[in-house]
Amino acid sequence: MEHIIAKLLRDFENGFMNRRQLIQSLALAATAAVPGAALAQSPAAAPVPPHGPAFKTVELDHISYQVKDYRVTRDFYADLMGMEVANDNGRNQCELKFGNSLLLARNRRQPAEAPASPAPSGAAPSRPAPTSLVDHIAYRVYSWDTEQVREELVRRGLAKTTLRPDTGGGPNYSSFHVSDPDGFNLQISGWAGPNDSVNTKK
Repeated sequence: MEHIIAKLLRDFENGFMNRRQLIQSLALAATAAVPGAALAQSPAAAPVPPHGPAFKTVELDHISYQVKDYRVTRDFYADLMGMEVANDNGRNQCELKFGNSLLLARNRRQPAEAPASPAPSGAAPSRPAPTSLVDHIAYRVYSWDTEQVREELVRRGLAKTTLRPDTGGGPNYSSFHVSDPDGFNLQISGWAGPNDSVNTKK
């Protein structure tokens, strides 16, 4: 427990998390340390990777929705869930903030309007092609280092060495997009420190 707290404090001092994130992480660590707090699982139910996990996920970074009309999605989540509307460009997208995370709502780029296929006699009709979708989900990890993350993704066969970081999330933000086993767009992100390559190469 002491080494976890020490690591969190180092991350805070090095600028990898803000005060609010530090407090939340300390609270989570304390909860996890309470006996019986975690559900018991058999080794078969929770296999451990041979070399241990590559990253430590800390929170949901953002969810990106492609929707028919972002304004409808904006008003729904703001009204029902109390999300804070931010960076609304008035044309096709906005951010909906909640806690340290956000939902990015934007008009879909290429509508999928394929008709429903005919159903066999006596069978329920097949569903029409979806017209809205979650196009990716981003997860933020501890102690971000752009080059180390890239090397790990390459080592695992998830990316080529030419994979470039996505830094569109603002100053000191860095991330990579890869595909998970089901083909979903997985974005792994973090806050880059002052000596990170995305800052030193600018």
